[in-house]
Amino acid sequence: MSTKTVFFAILLSIATTAANHDYKDALSKSIIFYEGQRSGKLPPHQSITWRSDSGLSDGSSDNVDLTGGYYDAGDNVKFGFPMAFTTTMMAWSVLEFGRRMADEQLEAAREAVRWGSDYLLKASAHLPNALYVQVGDPTVDHKCWERAEDMTTARPVYKVTPSNPGSDVAAETAASLAAASRVFRHVDPGYSSKLIEAAEKVFAFADAYRGSYSDSLSSVVCPFYCSYSGYHDELLWGAAWLFKATHNASYLDYAKSLGLDDDSDVFSWDNKLPGARVLLSRDSHIDDEGELSTFKEHAQRFMCNVLRGSPSQSVSYTPGGLMYKMDGSNLQYVTSSTFLMTTYAKYLKAAEETFNCGDFVVSPSLLREQAKKQVDYILGDNPKEMSYMVGYGDRYPRRIHHRDSSIPVYSTDGTSSSSYGCDGGFQFFYSDVRVTFVIAYNK
Repeated sequence: MSTKTVFFAILLSIATTAANHDYKDALSKSIIFYEGQRSGKLPPHQSITWRSDSGLSDGSSDNVDLTGGYYDAGDNVKFGFPMAFTTTMMAWSVLEFGRRMADEQLEAAREAVRWGSDYLLKASAHLPNALYVQVGDPTVDHKCWERAEDMTTARPVYKVTPSNPGSDVAAETAASLAAASRVFRHVDPGYSSKLIEAAEKVFAFADAYRGSYSDSLSSVVCPFYCSYSGYHDELLWGAAWLFKATHNASYLDYAKSLGLDDDSDVFSWDNKLPGARVLLSRDSHIDDEGELSTFKEHAQRFMCNVLRGSPSQSVSYTPGGLMYKMDGSNLQYVTSSTFLMTTYAKYLKAAEETFNCGDFVVSPSLLREQAKKQVDYILGDNPKEMSYMVGYGDRYPRRIHHRDSSIPVYSTDGTSSSSYGCDGGFQFFYSDVRVTFVIAYNK
């Protein structure tokens, strides 16, 4: 899900520039992607109609309610760590750029945030004894290819506790709940208060019982979503969002006390340092807060590391112009870095500032220009002349990354009373046969 996590915000942020593409159409398709990944009881207005209710007994093995939330791309597993990051970033997207959205798009984006935060409230409801961080065994799940509605595999649940801590996943969950609380502050104050109360509780748990969830749950979270960067970046990220949500200076003091000085050229579900620094730099630009200058300096060093043409550029670019950081799902790093470019450009413009990478001058327009090139590449301005967004453009992938998009409903009357089983779905995974599904985009 990470590639789509921030893409609609990037589309919003460049919407006022000269348009190479129909960004409004791409925005609608970007938001609707999340409906395809929903778990739980689906609402009556669900647009993607080849999905239906699933995972309705999730959590029952531990006598808790863990229904809802999002599946992770092609898996039927609910990984709490990247799901929380996804929800955090959707919330940040709405906060920064939601005013540019049409009413129906903004409502759909808020609904996507709420779907994730509702689940995270359930996952954190049993603190301080346990934070539930995963549903499903990925090793077992990867041996099957079956619709989420027809799952035949067991649905074990996994949690972090005081004796088996997970500061990284807990602090990310706190960040997510805090960011979401700001999204709903004015439209649903009661829900917002509930979210911030839970966020503070989860963050206290993350700080009090320190350790990486990769150590506590290594057999089920690694190598899928190991916390390779450790947990201090999530503690900074969580504190930053709690400071933004509560205006409680103790969270800012906490963030500064961590003393994190590492540079980074990647922002992702694993490494939150650049995101936290950009977030905390905002007040330094707008209110000239000297105590936040360190975060501002770090944010600018990140930009210098990723900008093409900067003397300190440390990421590569393909011959076609795409930012290239890592093998495997490279677009997630492209979109997350580009989101930070557009957001930081907004802060710079508000403060009427520029900065330098050596003798390379960086202006808000330069950041937006480079971000736009990445977006346009994804939407089809690339050597293959192919959009990487399902449904956008003339040539594009035909299915979203979800099992249901490749496996038809087993029963002919649509009741799905039977299924292909754990192995039967692979015939569609490997087949050239094209199964047609009607996807109702909001046109």
